[in-house]
Amino acid sequence: MADEETQNNSPLLTEDRHAEPSSENPTQQASNLAETRPELSLEEKFQLIRSVGEECIQEGELRTLLEKKKDPVCYDGFEPSGRMHIAQGVMKTLNVNKLTDSGCIVKLWIADWFAQLNNKMGGDLKKIQTVGRYMIEIWKAVGMKLDRVQFLWSSEEINARAHEYWPLVMEVARHNKLPRILRCCQIMGRSEQDELTAAQIFYPCMQCADIFFLKADICQLGMDQRKVNMLAREFCDDTKRKFKPIILSHHMLSGLQQGQEKMSKSDPTSAIFMEDEEAEVNLKIKKAFCPPKIVEGNPCLEYIKYISFPWFGKFEVLRNEKNGGNKSYSTMEDLVTDYEAEALHPADVKPALSKSLNRILQAYRVTR
Repeated sequence: MADEETQNNSPLLTEDRHAEPSSENPTQQASNLAETRPELSLEEKFQLIRSVGEECIQEGELRTLLEKKKDPVCYDGFEPSGRMHIAQGVMKTLNVNKLTDSGCIVKLWIADWFAQLNNKMGGDLKKIQTVGRYMIEIWKAVGMKLDRVQFLWSSEEINARAHEYWPLVMEVARHNKLPRILRCCQIMGRSEQDELTAAQIFYPCMQCADIFFLKADICQLGMDQRKVNMLAREFCDDTKRKFKPIILSHHMLSGLQQGQEKMSKSDPTSAIFMEDEEAEVNLKIKKAFCPPKIVEGNPCLEYIKYISFPWFGKFEVLRNEKNGGNKSYSTMEDLVTDYEAEALHPADVKPALSKSLNRILQAYRVTR
């Protein structure tokens, strides 16, 4: 995954040799997000980092890390492969900003070689790298704080330090049986039953090695990457490594249609994408699954919880007086209570959600 520039003269940043320098002024929204951070207490740092993850393995290790290390290294990786949905664009921005606000250095590993191994974009590395640069520009536009972020391209870093990288990969491979590696295939969007190429079987060994190659203290990826992160902790046990990487797994947003466990880039109706225009957002949310009174498995409420509330700190519903009048929610808990009691209906939620998402995406639209 890639290392990105920004903040001139920052010693924490590696220059992005792929992207052209941008003369664009950041949006006001982005500049507001990048204001000077207040100094946080140890407990505040812990709570802020912990809020990123649906699961943390282990919390005690995270506390110890924060006590002993001033600038913990957090790693997240992604394959550049097509359009960017709102979870990858906005949720990742929110999570990275929390991590950097708490003092972490975030290494975003642009896994161009991994995307090629997984046959994304037809295995065309130039196309894959173009998508990687596109993703970086979106994060800039929506307000990712980049002063403590490094965008690192896997192809460049591995080539530059091959003598470090490949022995690690070989060591991971030697310590694991094939069935254990196959259980990690979910990380590529594959299953154990799929007919895999040799490259795809090799992929989990490389991703596990990435963690140690990047000297990551925290693995901050989605719940779908949990198995390979656990493989890294098991590898530490097998090789008697003292410090295991902490796993901080964020929630995976479900698809907008009924029964879709997660969003899919191959199904445009399953997600809001960063380049969706206002009318497209409105139509997708209008058609989204949103059963009355039901909170569990309701994608509209998930979008409110994981995107709207963290971005704005509130959720506003506009409606006629006969339908209950306008209401501003300051907590998700209050919104859920009203929704379960039918004091808030899908017909109230959907227009408010569309408006909220379009306000967020507008920061990106004006810089395109």
